[in-house]
Amino acid sequence: MKIDPNRKSRYDGPHEFLLSPWVNSGGGMRSGILKAMLAALLLAPCLALAQAKPGKAVRIGVLSPATPTALASRIDAFRQALAAQGYREGQNLHIDYRWGEGQDERLATLAGELAQLDVDVLVVHGVQAALAASGTGRVIPTVCLVCGELLGTGLVDSLAKPGGNLTGMTSINPTTSGKRLALLREAVRGLKKVALIWNPRNPVAIPEVKETEAAARSLGVGVQSLAVADASAFENAFAAMAKEGVQGLVLISDATFVGRRKEIAALAVKHRIPAIAWTAELAVAGLLMSYGPDPVAMSQRAADFVVRILKGAKPADLPVEQPTKFEFLVNLKTASALGLTVPESLQLRADQTIR
Repeated sequence: MKIDPNRKSRYDGPHEFLLSPWVNSGGGMRSGILKAMLAALLLAPCLALAQAKPGKAVRIGVLSPATPTALASRIDAFRQALAAQGYREGQNLHIDYRWGEGQDERLATLAGELAQLDVDVLVVHGVQAALAASGTGRVIPTVCLVCGELLGTGLVDSLAKPGGNLTGMTSINPTTSGKRLALLREAVRGLKKVALIWNPRNPVAIPEVKETEAAARSLGVGVQSLAVADASAFENAFAAMAKEGVQGLVLISDATFVGRRKEIAALAVKHRIPAIAWTAELAVAGLLMSYGPDPVAMSQRAADFVVRILKGAKPADLPVEQPTKFEFLVNLKTASALGLTVPESLQLRADQTIR
């Protein structure tokens, strides 16, 4: 706070009155001391306010191809984790959101909008969002709320040493694809043929498809692979599954599918196809099961990355982390609708059963 020494305040009169006996009696030194003390008293409230005021407000952008409803639990966990570390909305934090609403073709435009806002950190959901953010032409520190396989995308040099402008959480774990198929096989007795639905616009979907196909071969299960690039193709994909007589569905990881979770779940029930996904949001929406990283735990950890960057760390120096906490959900309401009895042994292993 800068004070003009020549500016008169509304307190100047009384101050002069109180000091005048000292000045008139030759107490110049004492008068100077009193004036200094008085100035300190006047400045104290201002200094206290300055110290209590939050630091410079920061701006975070969030980019996802899903919907705000689909990611509500993740965003709540993310915001709470930021607040626990001193970054609170309405005080020293502002968050701008951009949602693809299940249409990943919109991501480039939405990423450009966030770049124009000069956000301090960009938080992305899914590899497609990360790639869209990298194409804005602006260098913005970027954190994956959760992304799939990042290696081979050009976004990071390695998980241990990203080397670029992006870090955060990856949902990929080499064992999860086979684990999902094994759980589905345990739930559906006599499972001989499954379908895989994946997004051909997602550059990292193919490795997971291949891993799942390899797991199917080891279990003696046939595979029907179906690429679904837009919303209109879901109905045709499920009709093709029913025609081929598939007995189960493995949904390959894709952030866009989270935004269409209710539609996918409804089609699975309509065509009486037990399905498993990689994230809890889809089991809650009505798929039979989900197995994968705990999205809330990953969102909290992503907040830690954001705070470290806001405090000066560089994404290039922060290793990308793989999930350590997994959760298994079983939707017994869906099982009933499918006429399927989920073995009790499987129910007992579930972290959550939906009834």
